[in-house]
Amino acid sequence: MEDLFCEPFPNSTWYLPETFPFLFQLQTHRFRASYSYGNLLKRKEEEQDGDSSSSPALLQIFLQDKYNEYDKLFFKDENQGFVERVPWLVLIHDGYFIPCLFQMQTFRSELEKLFPDQETVFHHLVKYLFSPSNQAWGQITGFYEAYLAKAEERIGFQIRVFEPKQTPFTAVMKQITSCTQKHRLILPQSDEVTLRNETSKSILVASLSRKYYEEIDWMYGRRRRQSTGIAVYQASHEGKQHSGDNSHNMKAWMDIYLLSTSDVLVTSSMSTFGYVAAGIAGVKPWIVMIPDPYHPRGADEPACERAINLEPCFHFPPWFAYPDPPGTGGLVGRCEDVSWGLKLVGGHKTRR
Repeated sequence: MEDLFCEPFPNSTWYLPETFPFLFQLQTHRFRASYSYGNLLKRKEEEQDGDSSSSPALLQIFLQDKYNEYDKLFFKDENQGFVERVPWLVLIHDGYFIPCLFQMQTFRSELEKLFPDQETVFHHLVKYLFSPSNQAWGQITGFYEAYLAKAEERIGFQIRVFEPKQTPFTAVMKQITSCTQKHRLILPQSDEVTLRNETSKSILVASLSRKYYEEIDWMYGRRRRQSTGIAVYQASHEGKQHSGDNSHNMKAWMDIYLLSTSDVLVTSSMSTFGYVAAGIAGVKPWIVMIPDPYHPRGADEPACERAINLEPCFHFPPWFAYPDPPGTGGLVGRCEDVSWGLKLVGGHKTRR
């Protein structure tokens, strides 16, 4: 969190105090093995020990993408009685699991009071929690004022390719151009009459790769610059993700916030980076289905799909979580970009 975010609420802090009673345990490499709820359930099963009367003082709830079948049992209502009695819970996660909380009787009533509009839950959360630090804000506003502020329309492209060696650059660009042309997000070069009257546009490309910026700049910027007010920019291109590097994280946070100033957003399938930008913006993105060598799509599937709301997809729900039955006014459905994922849909119809 250092240097990236303001404290979320007055008199609060992102950091644990040095006097926190379990600071040493949190820093040990065996923390998960010793304190995770999933491992506790597994040990009880192996030892055939049904006694759950005594509660530990500290418990880790591990919900990251590689969580196991025992960890996933956190999402069972019958297990919440035990969890409630634990004074300190340490939550480890990197996904948006709120759809599953809305399906649990333990939490649903309170969540509906907090978020009466279930299609803007994430929007409110990120607006509260993700406030740029002064350092980050200085970089964001500096770039925005220099390159984006004067445009009559801002278009953001967020391009994330998880397997670049197995995913051809041309295949990704084909998806992007098919999306923009079909939905007329940017007018084609052939539409010369309309182009002359087109409003000035700033196009921001957020990608680890420089080549997507160069291609989009050639297609929409350099070829039109003499006759139209279209300009293409890229704030950073790091080549690859550097987890744990705060200078890299600062550039990523800057890209996310700059994308959130867009009037039109084009994001990448399965990318949490794009989810956050759209959530802050309050803009329903066009999600481009990036070719995935491990989950190939049919030839007849669209290049992109407009998100039905601002809610992200929970990519790795537990095996016992399903979409609410259609026609029941349920709140949880399938995602546009991840066929096995779940998202809050607020009564919208989605694929089963």
